[in-house]
Amino acid sequence: MPTSIKQGLEQKLQQKLSPLQIQTIKLIEMPVQALEQHVREVLNDNPVIDDTPASGGDSDEPRDMSISEMEDRENSGGSLEDTYTSYADDDPTPYYNRSVKNWGPDERPEYNTFSVKQSFTQSLMEQLGYRNLTDHERSVATFIIGSLDDDGYLRRDIESLVDDLAFRAGVETNAEEVERMLKVVQEFEPSGVGARDLRECLLLQLEDKKQTDSVRNAIRVLRDGFDEFKGRHFQRLMTRLHLDADEMKAVLEEIRKLNPAPGGQIDDSYDDQASQIVPDFRLDYENGELILSMPRFSIPELRVNRKYAEILETGRYATDRSQKDAALFVKQKLDSAKWFVEALRQRQNTLESTMRAIIEYQHDYFIDGDESSLKPMVLKDIAERTGFDISTISRVVNSKWIETHFGIFPLKYFFSEGLENSDGEEVSTREIKKVLRELVDGEDKHNPLTDDDLVDALTAKGYKVARRTIAKYRSQLDIPKARLRREL
Repeated sequence: MPTSIKQGLEQKLQQKLSPLQIQTIKLIEMPVQALEQHVREVLNDNPVIDDTPASGGDSDEPRDMSISEMEDRENSGGSLEDTYTSYADDDPTPYYNRSVKNWGPDERPEYNTFSVKQSFTQSLMEQLGYRNLTDHERSVATFIIGSLDDDGYLRRDIESLVDDLAFRAGVETNAEEVERMLKVVQEFEPSGVGARDLRECLLLQLEDKKQTDSVRNAIRVLRDGFDEFKGRHFQRLMTRLHLDADEMKAVLEEIRKLNPAPGGQIDDSYDDQASQIVPDFRLDYENGELILSMPRFSIPELRVNRKYAEILETGRYATDRSQKDAALFVKQKLDSAKWFVEALRQRQNTLESTMRAIIEYQHDYFIDGDESSLKPMVLKDIAERTGFDISTISRVVNSKWIETHFGIFPLKYFFSEGLENSDGEEVSTREIKKVLRELVDGEDKHNPLTDDDLVDALTAKGYKVARRTIAKYRSQLDIPKARLRREL
């Protein structure tokens, strides 16, 4: 049976992003610290561009030209775009590689960054170096250190470590030696490191402390009644261990001072941004007016290095192939810088427009920081006010912070869903969470409020919230159940 062939026209609508749009989207996602680092990398990668201030007019030295001045020269003397585009079309493959990276020494050492932190693993390895161990024992201890989680726990059983040491490290050992080397690691700082569970972690820390009566009682509680302690069955513990109320309170105070995640004391990231918050925006309240600024970053004034400007000028009229090639390389790098500056400008405008829309929407809140004034707000609300796409608003909000006269906040903080109160008004879920927190903070700790009690209390205040919603909000606020909040 012959195959039928059909011919027809089909119309498709496709939307493609321009290189400038793609670059702008990437810049919008960056917080200010990452952006500053990216700008330095771009400048280092482009030998044609300088961002140093222009030299004074009295100097006899030829000065660098701004990009706008270079464009004026293009317009007055004929388009460089036409000159070099036509040349590139005639000979698209110059004799040298145009994609070569041109890296030079950083002439601004104040921009260099150094890691001044010691990683968690490095700290343990340094302490291991002071121990008098054989090479074999040191290999076993090193493997144990490398097997610790970020919080300092060893969550692998001894037998699996023995197997891994043999197969992955080529070290023959046994469970007894691994256990002995683990005891060595557990003697290191921070106290509690190398524990296999929370109970062992807390006990290691207590054993390192001065052995007072309260410390010894705390050790007894964790060693002999850990399950009861976790369940906060304090009365049962007191009866079984023969402790009175004051002694039990002293035990709880000792345990509260302990660190359940000793590995978290030392940063293992080598990333200063992980421990620093650098606000992208600053909002001041002066004379009854909210004033927004972006003080940490401004678009750099890029200038064309005079040496490359001369190459570009010479190449306009040159007949020599090498001069033409060099000028074309400079032109490509100059165009790249123009696109980058325009992308930075669009990022600046997008961030500022978005932040102003948020401030306008939450104006009452930004006056005094009262959470009860925070209105329900979703990404769509700001997208409609700015005219930007919701995905653009999401990129702006992500990883950005603002400094206000009442604190520093991530932009995500100001977005929340809404619920209706008893008057039919929409209130922010953040407001409800604030009231929930206040209720828990003010409760009788000897008889804490259950979720049903919290529903009744919120209803009395005019908030219509279901019990499952209370449980969800309580979980988000890290508020334990009533039984676990009970105190002596």
